[in-house]
Amino acid sequence: MSPATIFTVQLVLGYVPWLLVLGAYVLPKLKSMDHLQAQRAIAMLHSFRFFGLVFIIPGIVGSGLPAGFASSAAYGDFITGVLAMIALLTVRVRPLFWLFVVAFNVVGAADLLINYYHGVQYGLPERAGELVAAYWIPILYVPALMITHILAFYLLARPRSKTAQAIVGG
Repeated sequence: MSPATIFTVQLVLGYVPWLLVLGAYVLPKLKSMDHLQAQRAIAMLHSFRFFGLVFIIPGIVGSGLPAGFASSAAYGDFITGVLAMIALLTVRVRPLFWLFVVAFNVVGAADLLINYYHGVQYGLPERAGELVAAYWIPILYVPALMITHILAFYLLARPRSKTAQAIVGG
């Protein structure tokens, strides 16, 4: 099997265990929580996305990693992480919290979709070795991020009880 095929298979299969974990453990717990606490938990995971800046650190990634991919991935992750942190810091100011929850999820999901597009456009599977120490990010971390963005949108769209609406409004 070629390295490009191995990378692609690992990337796709990275979703399987996360979906199994989500279905067995995470989704039942999040559905039992109020909307704010569930979104807060998701924001905590995404607050670590500053880690994506490793894509632009020489030595962590190879010099052959396409700059268009590396910069986009690094700064998209950084912005998403900062937005998630701001959401967490504004949890007591509910309208701001919800604004930043929507913002980090829209920006973060768009970032991941753009990175998938750039990965194909720049031939990332063929250059997967250039990810060097950052190889695990698209294989293990990105599937969890994408799945939790989808989950966050699902939870945002889920109807709230009248009590929860009164608390959020108040």
